[in-house]
Amino acid sequence: MSESAQIERGPGESLRASSISRSFEGVHALDGVTLEVGRGEVVGLIGPNGAGKSTLVNVVTGFDRPDGGNVHLGGDDITRWSTHRRGRRGLARTFQHSHAFRALSVRENVELAALGVGARTREAEHRADSLLSRLGLERYAWASASNLSHGDERRLGIARALATVPRFLLLDEPAAGLPEAEVPGLAAIVRSVSTEDDTGVLLIDHNMALIMDVCNRICVLDQGRVLAEGTPAEIRSNLDVAAAYLGEAPVPEE
Repeated sequence: MSESAQIERGPGESLRASSISRSFEGVHALDGVTLEVGRGEVVGLIGPNGAGKSTLVNVVTGFDRPDGGNVHLGGDDITRWSTHRRGRRGLARTFQHSHAFRALSVRENVELAALGVGARTREAEHRADSLLSRLGLERYAWASASNLSHGDERRLGIARALATVPRFLLLDEPAAGLPEAEVPGLAAIVRSVSTEDDTGVLLIDHNMALIMDVCNRICVLDQGRVLAEGTPAEIRSNLDVAAAYLGEAPVPEE
């Protein structure tokens, strides 16, 4: 049986971080943060540099442990689970910097991600070919991952994450450094992941046009706390958000 068949996909599932706190040498990176992402929706996570966004992603995905609070995936408390166990249960992420195996080909990188969650060899190959085509990387299939442009590296990271057939996908700064001309293509990928794959997406990015375009809800962090949460229209008109995140400049219209 393939991994895609093995993963349960119950309706109404959510990924929830509840009252998460995390300190580093006495500095509160997160202070009682609660955030929830449902299947099939895109939730934006924004805030100034140092607001705690990456720390929250690391806690949710198991790369860091909270000082307080819990993380639930569906009905399971996964707070103390390993990153590998979370991955096998349908939680995937990308990173701000490429974590690709640069000595391997692009296709081999995606295959390896599928194999890592239990897919058989033929299934892993099929997923790799399908995802490379979907993300416009098929012409680089047998090229070394070290030869990709920055934008193609970002797409490879998403392909590797999707190869694990995630229920929930956390995208950490996927538009960072991308030419503006490539952002609409990234937006289309994010939309298709949520609508076609019924995957919950947490999107962390400083590109406000992208956030406002694709997100159903947006959570704003400031100094480790939730400053505001709402629809893009509500966040755009929130004066506290404008003051804290945008230096009192209005959030740009789409």
